[in-house]
Amino acid sequence: MLLLSRVDKPALLRRLLELSCAYSGQILSYTKMLGQLQDAGNATTLAHYLDLLSGAGLVTGLQKYAGGVARRRASSPKLQVFNTALITAQAGMTLRQARQDRAFWGRLVESAVGAHLANAAAVGECQAYYWRERNREVDFVVRAGNSLVAIEVKSGRAVDTLAGMAAFSEAFRPTRKLLVGGDGIDLEAFLLKPVGDWLKA
Repeated sequence: MLLLSRVDKPALLRRLLELSCAYSGQILSYTKMLGQLQDAGNATTLAHYLDLLSGAGLVTGLQKYAGGVARRRASSPKLQVFNTALITAQAGMTLRQARQDRAFWGRLVESAVGAHLANAAAVGECQAYYWRERNREVDFVVRAGNSLVAIEVKSGRAVDTLAGMAAFSEAFRPTRKLLVGGDGIDLEAFLLKPVGDWLKA
């Protein structure tokens, strides 16, 4: 990356990578990122560095799904690794410890689904987003041609009303709604299938 593109603050690029891995699966505004990073410059610099990391296949920032392109670009990114090893390598946990930490495991499961979608988007199979309006959220929104799929990820079997999915459906009328994990589609089954197969109505 340093050979292909000018990077005035390589230490900042490294810290942004570490932060993005630590917060994968979470929506984090550039303002909050600036608060976490020393000598961070400005939001434009961070957005540029996040684009560089995305181009290198490390982490990306998913945009919020919205009716207009301008509104998508103005949104806070949802940080997403392309490979969950970038999360676990920094965590210092065994598999057993990771499973016992429900918050960490939930984030890891969601990031695994997100990585599957982000990699498909990177090769042009689809476009991947998230959606949030006030306190209602859909983990992932995937568009390919006329197909619009809303995806919610659950790492456990707790009962959930999926209010975000209901609100998104009312606003955008997706062609498919998928629940991955919990009482929905088995996580392994979802990851073993190409993303394109899940986009078919």
